[in-house]
Order: sequence, then C-alpha cells, then structure tokens
Amino acid sequence: MTWTHTVFNQPHPLSNSNLFLSDTPLCEAVAREGAEWDRELLASVGLQLGSAESLELGRLANASPPELLRYDPRGERLDEVRFHPAWHLLMQGLCANRLHNLSWQPDVQENAMVARAARFILHAQVEAGTLCPVTMTHGAIPLLQAALPACFQGWREPLLSDRYDAHLQAGDQKRGLLIGMGMTEKQGGTDVLSNTTRADPIAQAGPGEAYRITGHKWFFSVPQSDAHLILAQAKGGLSCFFLPRLLPDGSRNAIHLERLKEKLGNRSNASSEAEFTDATGWLLGEEGDGIRLILKMGGMTRFDCALGSHGQMRRAFSIALYHAHQRQVLGKNLVDQPLMRQVLGAQALQLEGQTALLMRLARAWSTPQREAERAFARLFTPAAKYVTCKAGMPFVAESMEILGGIGYCEESELPRLYREMPVNSIWEGSGNVMCLDVLRVLAKHPGMQEMLNHEFDAVKGCNRHFDARWHQLRLRLSAADEAQARDVTQSLLMLATAAQLLKYAEPPLADAWCRQWLDNRGPGTLEPVVIERLLLRAGGG
Repeated sequence: MTWTHTVFNQPHPLSNSNLFLSDTPLCEAVAREGAEWDRELLASVGLQLGSAESLELGRLANASPPELLRYDPRGERLDEVRFHPAWHLLMQGLCANRLHNLSWQPDVQENAMVARAARFILHAQVEAGTLCPVTMTHGAIPLLQAALPACFQGWREPLLSDRYDAHLQAGDQKRGLLIGMGMTEKQGGTDVLSNTTRADPIAQAGPGEAYRITGHKWFFSVPQSDAHLILAQAKGGLSCFFLPRLLPDGSRNAIHLERLKEKLGNRSNASSEAEFTDATGWLLGEEGDGIRLILKMGGMTRFDCALGSHGQMRRAFSIALYHAHQRQVLGKNLVDQPLMRQVLGAQALQLEGQTALLMRLARAWSTPQREAERAFARLFTPAAKYVTCKAGMPFVAESMEILGGIGYCEESELPRLYREMPVNSIWEGSGNVMCLDVLRVLAKHPGMQEMLNHEFDAVKGCNRHFDARWHQLRLRLSAADEAQARDVTQSLLMLATAAQLLKYAEPPLADAWCRQWLDNRGPGTLEPVVIERLLLRAGGG
C-alpha cells in the first residue's frame, strides 16, 4: 500500500462538552434572574446534551425525515406520520426535562420560566425540530387549563406529566400529551382574518360546545399531536377551537393530511397541509375571541423562537471557537491570529448581550402579576424575536467561514444549523409582523413609556453611547410610523440589552458592547484584553 500523506492540522469535531458549564454568561444569568435552584439539573442536562451520543441523535433525526402514511394496506385512511427512532429518543429527553410544561406545574419554583429558558437554549444546540412540539404544548397548556371542555378533563394530568407517549390513544389513557397549532390558510398566511375554515355548532353554540369544522390549514404543525388549537369562522367571528386527533369515543377525527411540507431546514419535524371534512372541534372561550386567545399562546412561542435561535448561534460559535483552537495557519493557531480574534470576540460579545437580554425577558415572563414585568414581556418579546432570529443567519455563516470548506460540508453541524436559522424568523410572524406589533404595543399601552423610563434611566450616565441613542429614540417614539418600525424595534432591543449589561456585566465588556452596537459610527475594533475576557467566558481562551 502506498501512503500519499499523513493527516495533520485537521481539527477534531466538538463533542463531549458540557453545554451549560462551558457558557459562563448563561450560568451567571440563570443565577442573577432567580433560577439558581436549577443549576445542578442544568449542569447535568448540559453534560448529557453535549455528548457524542446526543449529537448523533440530532444528526440522525434530520438525515431521516418523517414519512406520511395516508393509508394502510387495506386502503383504510391512516393519516399518520412515521419518525426515525432518534426523534422519539430526543422527545423523551425534552419531556423528561419538562420543556413542554415546567412553567405550569402546581409546585413550580419561583422564576421557572428562567430555568426553562436555559434548558431550551441547551436543547436547541443539539436539535431544533423537536422543539416545535414542546413550545406549542407549553404555550397551549395555560389556555387549556382555563377552558378545557368538560369531556376532556381526563387530559389535565397527562398534560403535566414528564413522559413522552407517541401511541395513538385517547388522551386520558396516555402517559403524556402534546398539543399543536393550526392557524394559517392558503389565501391569508399571517392575515388570519381572511380564514375561510367554517365552524357550525352541532347542538348548541357556546364555550365548551362541539362544532362541526370544515376547511383547511396550509401549515398544520406537528400533525401527530394529540390535539391542535385552530382558528375557524363561527357565527360570532373568528374563534379558537380544540381539535383532538381522536374523539372521546376513540374514533379518528376527520382530519386528513394531504402532504408533509418539503422544507429548507427543520427537516426532523413534520409540518403538514390538512383538510377538515366535518371534523369535530370544541369552542374555547367565546365566539369571536379566537385571535385574543391564540395571541396569548403566540407570545410564549415567539419567545421560544428567540431562545432557539440564540441556542443555535451559541452552538455555531462553540464549533468555530473549538476549531480555531486547533487549526494552525502560518505557524499559529487561528485563535491567536489578531484578525480572527476580532471576529471571534465580536461573536462572543454578541452572545453576551443576547444571553443577558433573553434571560431578563424570561424573568419578566415568570412574574406576569407585576404590571411593569408584564409590559416588559409584551414589548420586548416581539422585539427579541425579530432581532435575535434575524441575526442568526449571518452569525452562522460567519462561523462557517471560520471553519472554511469543511464547515460547508455536511459532515459538519454548521450546514444544518444554517438551514435551521430562517424558520424562526418566519414562524409565529415574520420580521415585519414583529416590528409592527412593537409599534402597536407602544401606541396602545400607555404604561410602556413609564416602563422604558424605569429600565433605561437606571443606567443613565453610565455610557455616552447609550445616553445618546436613548435620547435620539425618545424623540422619535411618539411620531414613529410603520416605515420606521424595523429601526425603532432594533434600537429598542439594543438599548434594553445595553441596560442589562451596564447593570450587571464587567464594565469593560459593557462598554465594548455599547461601542459595537450603539455607536452611530458603526462597530470598532475590540481591545485585546476585552477579547481575552470574552473568549474565556465563552468557553476557551
């Protein structure tokens, strides 16, 4: 055998790391925002998810997408979805860690949303498609707890369990349950007021009553869920309905899956088109109250979009940093090259800010009984979704460039991460929808200005870039129109992020962040001592 060369200077892939303990900004934010009680579990979850075995499950689940089984061999309608075993193993872990219901446990500890947000960020680094069922279930549970129809009361206990149960059975006979969503239709998309799906009462109209549902959904998410929350037009207007996969007598509901979507990314997860041919759904709330009810669920799922994008950005950066520590160019490791250190430092600084803001937002979601926290969550959730999700695509591309050609090949995790990034910008409302929502909140909620003053005036005088940007934005807020919505939203979130860092971060890091993101002249060069500190906090020098 003739050997042509010896393989050297080829970095090993990143595996068998602790995703939580290696992330100092996340560890600090969890403690600062009141969830230190979850640190031991987070460290355990971080170790398990960072293992080679977990990462391989994520790869397998995406390499073998779900398959639609419309009919059985006899020609009977099935409308079932078959998944690779890796999907089910990942779902078991998600449910065991209660990403679908931690916030709603009767004995839940304080600031549970903070602990759940940290767990969500960790899971997002391994596989993103499996997060879709748990985020929709998490958003649906409070609505169902308040308005579950009488014939489904047996669902309450399995909705709050830590078990994953993929069997097709009546909900009250299962060990665990998942809830999906079905809002958009072909002709409208985000404009759900144009929905044509019709709902007619079977016996009598009213909350908790059964209706006959006829129509379609263009995106019917996670069709294997035990039930979906859907929007349909009733006599009183657009309404929210509980649509179970199996009816109380155990028979299949008339939900017909036409096809699974062939998506750019998120390939492990099933998204479908569905037709309802005299299906049966139960009214939640009053007729005409559908949008208000769904938006309650949508706020939490929007927050999860931001968390998921952040988690995937963190994974992309970790891969790039690990590579830079091993790869040599012209006699020095990449991580020691001055220009590469600028790139890695800027990425680490961006993640520092995102982590601080998102965990602060999680605390606001944990305390909705406080008016100021409720206002913070209402304003900054759509803002965080817009800015964080939009930032993910160029961020992962930069990480891919650090690896070079091998980062562009499918053996790397980065191509899958790159394909995943657009979905969070699109799902639950695209960027323009988020920014218009921010303007709407500013205009319709008089307490918003007071909340902003409280948040931002607390750090007034700490940084000149912050003071200048806040002064400029304050002058614009009252007269901002739709054409300015993106710029206003971006500025608001940057100021909120800066406020968190100025309060809690090491002063050199906070000042560096403000120079990078608030200076009207654009980002500058980071000081070497700042880069050194950022990379150490991010998991490596």
